[in-house]
Amino acid sequence: MTMIKTVKAIAKRSQDTLLQDAAGMAALVVILVVGLHLPAFV
Repeated sequence: MTMIKTVKAIAKRSQDTLLQDAAGMAALVVILVVGLHLPAFV
């Protein structure tokens, strides 16, 4: 239960930048997927 409380506390503290962080994480996932599929196109 402590981990859940910690995650909730972090999310509450960083509520202002949570959307930007999610967008950055999505961009990193896209870069990873494209990078992994790039050798198939070459």
